[in-house]
Amino acid sequence: MMLFHNKFRIESTRLKNWNYSNPWWYYVTINTKDHKKYFGKVDSGKMVLNELGIVAKRYWEEIPIHSPNVEIDYFVTMPNHLHGIIIINPISEIKNVETPDRASLLKPILGSIVNQFKGSVKRWANKNDYSSFTWQTRFYDRIIRNGKELFKIRKYIVDNPIKWEIEKELLENIEL
Repeated sequence: MMLFHNKFRIESTRLKNWNYSNPWWYYVTINTKDHKKYFGKVDSGKMVLNELGIVAKRYWEEIPIHSPNVEIDYFVTMPNHLHGIIIINPISEIKNVETPDRASLLKPILGSIVNQFKGSVKRWANKNDYSSFTWQTRFYDRIIRNGKELFKIRKYIVDNPIKWEIEKELLENIEL
């Protein structure tokens, strides 16, 4: 860790010399603060979303509305996190985009896309009796380098609810 103004600061995990507005495929993981289970539960290998989980899923699906050259690929909302693939496409033409609660991103940057998503979910939560809901600061990202890696990430996303019950909920699998 580095010191910044005499305080420890976690170094960025972002790839140095990479422009995160580059057209590319990005894998992201966004966690809730302290990994609290705000979005529902896993039952029999399937994610059962509660009201806040449904909102988070809907706002994730709406990302392309607010960023016209952005697509979403595979994603899953889990009890305490979300995994997803964001595709930033080349800008072909600038469009006016109507957005009721978010600014439109005409040249989106991965961090801005994620931060707008997180902010929208948090604003909804504050207005709807979920004021204790909080995201973990930052998020994890990985630049998807090739088709083989894309396949593995998609499989990981699809299998995440099944693995949740096997790996995360069994006491014998938790290291103490």
